[in-house]
Amino acid sequence: MKIHWTQTAQAHLAAIHQYIAQDSPHYAGQMVDRLTRRSQQIGAFPQSGRKVPEYESDELREVVEGPYRIIYRITPGQLDVIAVIHGARDLPAAAREDGWAEASDTPEKP
Repeated sequence: MKIHWTQTAQAHLAAIHQYIAQDSPHYAGQMVDRLTRRSQQIGAFPQSGRKVPEYESDELREVVEGPYRIIYRITPGQLDVIAVIHGARDLPAAAREDGWAEASDTPEKP
């Protein structure tokens, strides 16, 4: 399945690299590599991720790689990586802050 990284997800990846590189440029590169390799895995097995618990949608899923949640949406013929969020962050708040909450087209659970 084709994998498409949204601009938001690409910006998250760059920010993760920049943050980790402050202490270890080598580890920053390794983490970005791990995250991008994981996206290739979900491209091959889109249903392997769990449904995002904060949202009610079968199409919105996530996988965890290290401390990060890779949020993606399954569409016909394509997988859209929407965001890469640290697991400690509040996902709905991060989605609103980054402007991709509307892109999920799914209501938050009460």
